[in-house]
Amino acid sequence: MTKVELASGIYWVGAIDWNIRNFHGYTTPHGTSYNAYLIIDEKIALIDTVKAPFAQEMLDRIQEIVALKDIDYLISNHVEMDHSGSMPETMRHMTRALVVTTARGKEGLLRYHKIDWPFMVVKEGMELSLGRQKLQFVEAPMLHWPDNMLVYLKGQRILFSSDAFGQHIASSYRYADEVSGIIPEAAKYYANIVMPYASMVLKALEKLRDTKVDIIAPSHGLIWRKAQDTETIIGLYADWSQGKAKDKILIVYDSMWQSTEKMAKALLEGISREGVEVKLFNLSNSDRSDIIREVLDSKAILIGSPTLNRGLFPTVAGFLAYLKGLRPKAKLGTAFGSYGWSAGAVKAAYQEMKEAGIEVIESGLEIPYVPDEEELKKCIAFGEKIARDIKTRG
Repeated sequence: MTKVELASGIYWVGAIDWNIRNFHGYTTPHGTSYNAYLIIDEKIALIDTVKAPFAQEMLDRIQEIVALKDIDYLISNHVEMDHSGSMPETMRHMTRALVVTTARGKEGLLRYHKIDWPFMVVKEGMELSLGRQKLQFVEAPMLHWPDNMLVYLKGQRILFSSDAFGQHIASSYRYADEVSGIIPEAAKYYANIVMPYASMVLKALEKLRDTKVDIIAPSHGLIWRKAQDTETIIGLYADWSQGKAKDKILIVYDSMWQSTEKMAKALLEGISREGVEVKLFNLSNSDRSDIIREVLDSKAILIGSPTLNRGLFPTVAGFLAYLKGLRPKAKLGTAFGSYGWSAGAVKAAYQEMKEAGIEVIESGLEIPYVPDEEELKKCIAFGEKIARDIKTRG
């Protein structure tokens, strides 16, 4: 195997999952990686392991560099099984290693693996000397689990960032600057995994405010090694976590007999006339995790649904349930849709949007059966009004 050396004595020893296509309910068409890192000094440390089926791939990489029995520490930044799944097999070979983790990390590992390894419990700001180099521990609870921590290698100024700043990408390359289209994948990752914990992201960034970071080594995807790239991704995390957005509107809908679709396209026409960026997604043929990525820099979301059994169409209900769990920050929204003999979808959509933390603006549009020419004109005017409204918002 080709050795990947981030800096002198610092190696990537993870595994690549080329074939995974769904991760916690969001699509991963480009696969992913499970990143582990090896630090060689007077003492030797392994940071994280990999998902259990990939244990041998990781162990083979490590053994090209050092004997497993010579490793002194296994640092667990996060207990979720894609990072700790191969710990039992790894610790079976690392006979003298201590498991270094937070108190919550120890609790989680014991619950998962039922093995009482020799633990070293660390707290915020504690340091561990490996010889020439020191590791500093930064607790980052709820980024995105209670046990999460970050590890900062002081001499080399490398941040081992756990599930922050990652992407789901399988690649023969290891660095972000070697692959095109990395930012959209980082945005999709943030939107679908990290977004509910925006306030915790800001707290973690505040802790790191005066820390010089040359390299960010996340637990998934590619490593950020260029100063411009590390500054960019840290800046984007700050913007996303504060809910910063541009004049952009999403129209997300489904339709039974094309009546709601006609309304959606008329709304798009009205928004476009005001010069505001707008994107249209039909839930029957759009991936919801890709739509969520677009939510990040959008000011408003318009939800369209026909009424079915006095409520939401199933695809729309599913999308709103997913959105509600992610709780996007500082978003505006409203709803629209068609109905037959009884309405109800717009009211139901309002309730779901409010529970997602979206500020509902404007009374929604509901049109019986098939919209006629005059009703479609009303939809265009409605789109124009919303577009003008968001342009006045900061």
